[in-house]
Amino acid sequence: MIEQIEHVAIHAKEPILLTGPTGAGKSQLARRIYELKKSRHQIAGSFVEVNCATLRGDAAMSALFGHVKGAFTGAVKDRPGLLRAADGGLLFLDEIGELGLDEQAMLLRALEEKRFLPFGGDREVSSNFQLIAGTNRDLQLSVREGRFREDLLARTNLWTFHLPGLRQRPEDIEPNLEYELEQFARKSSQHVTMSKEVREDFLKFAQSPVAKWSANFRDLNACIIRMATLSPGGRITAAALVDEIARLKVSWSTPSAAGDQDAMLATVLSDKAKEKLDLFDQAQLAFVIRICRESATLSDAGRKLFAATRENRKTANDADRLRKYLARFDLDWQSVKRDVTVS
Repeated sequence: MIEQIEHVAIHAKEPILLTGPTGAGKSQLARRIYELKKSRHQIAGSFVEVNCATLRGDAAMSALFGHVKGAFTGAVKDRPGLLRAADGGLLFLDEIGELGLDEQAMLLRALEEKRFLPFGGDREVSSNFQLIAGTNRDLQLSVREGRFREDLLARTNLWTFHLPGLRQRPEDIEPNLEYELEQFARKSSQHVTMSKEVREDFLKFAQSPVAKWSANFRDLNACIIRMATLSPGGRITAAALVDEIARLKVSWSTPSAAGDQDAMLATVLSDKAKEKLDLFDQAQLAFVIRICRESATLSDAGRKLFAATRENRKTANDADRLRKYLARFDLDWQSVKRDVTVS
């Protein structure tokens, strides 16, 4: 997927939409795309990152599109805005699904015409930027609910890439362990290492079903910082690892199994669809979804779910059995892995 994204980044100027849970690495990937384009002299301006979840009302309009002096109380001078700051560069709008409908309308015009009105102004300004948008929302559902403009989604999802959570990509943990240790050394001026045994124990835990990585790379980053800070002599010890694993397990524990089950079902079923299921079916489906997300392939998930009865069956096509089970709920492997809500 990374290779495909890099190919698109080099050969296309259209907007790119990155989807996936919070902390899955959308910001890092957006910056990587910018650096790749800049190294090839395809882009000369700045990388401008905006978390749309922090923007509300007039402040959102002003931050994105700028304002003119006197546009509102406190506007004592003109403000160019972030879209103009990204002129000739790349604008990364993280959590674009949190933008209000008015801001969405202005953003659509800025994308299509490269022109827009600053807040309170009567003279258009221009900005030629490439957009990368990020979201952890199902924007198709947001369109149906009237919270996101269909035309803006059509304009931004020509190139859409889904970043799975860290739990679904355990092969990424080891290289990012090295990256986090390097980042810690750079920021703290302290080189920290792990022995071969401690590293193996950490990876065994980190790649196991026990490790939830609820906040994805943010959890991994915090984990490495804590162990590195608390380990004397620049070497993460086995004792520090044991303490950190215990801390992570506590932080990942949920108040109740029912709450965890409801959260799991909410990622693939609408409230209406969930209400049609018996409580038994809800519990069973939530468990199956969890196993699917902990597994690399449909066959792998099927083997885990049906291992006990395999020897008593004439055929052992566990993947087909799981596929048929998911189909009962209008689900398939892709929708379960990608958190696509169905109605």
